[in-house]
Amino acid sequence: DTEGLLRIKEENQKHYRRAQRHQEKKEKIQRHNRKLGDLVEKKTYDLKTQYEHLAKLRRTHILELTSVIFPIEEVKTSMRDPADVSSESDNAMTSSTVSKLAEARRTTYLSGRWVCDDHNGDTSISITGPWITLPNNGDYSAYYNWVEEKKTTQGPDMEHNNPAHTISAALCYATQLVNTLSLILDVNLPKKLCNRQVNEFCGENLSRHRFTRAVKKLNANILHLCFSQHVNLDLLHPLHTLRNLMYLVSPDTENLGR
Repeated sequence: DTEGLLRIKEENQKHYRRAQRHQEKKEKIQRHNRKLGDLVEKKTYDLKTQYEHLAKLRRTHILELTSVIFPIEEVKTSMRDPADVSSESDNAMTSSTVSKLAEARRTTYLSGRWVCDDHNGDTSISITGPWITLPNNGDYSAYYNWVEEKKTTQGPDMEHNNPAHTISAALCYATQLVNTLSLILDVNLPKKLCNRQVNEFCGENLSRHRFTRAVKKLNANILHLCFSQHVNLDLLHPLHTLRNLMYLVSPDTENLGR
């Protein structure tokens, strides 16, 4: 029994010495973890600072791009409310008729259905200049009608103020701007837009199906960029191509460049 007790004491001493070594390793690992934690915290702060600096640079580049090369602004039209004109010409017109005319003015027949548009007839959005605009309500039927007329009419097109020309030019510029913004913001677009799509709007007369598909891809990419920069969702509309872009690159967009 005495020999057995001595063996147990020796084993206990070995375990005690081993526990001390393990305790020292544990304390060493804890010190190392604290150093790594401090280093990670410092690196995280530095990374956040770099992100903020990068966001400011992106914001500066975007504002320069949209003020010098691709200015986007709202253009007021000189159209008068038909309700006002009619009421001036007919003093006996009832208030219900005036309200019906105002309501009709706020609706647009778009792609086979009536849609509500509070800005219809009041404004349009221009890009690169006040002469290149898109309809505020997303109605590009003027382009379809022009393509159909070109199929039946032979000879050169002498109408320089054709709205189809401004629509195709505005969409071409918008596509170029979206591609550039995706590079500056380092955001991958869900719909691929290459130079072929840019030339597609300006280089040839598109069928209604191809034109609609290209516009939908462009609108989807614009919305994706707006979502990535936390643009207020209440301001966005899936059909308002240039208006969504205008909200995206506005100086009032707090998270632009994030």
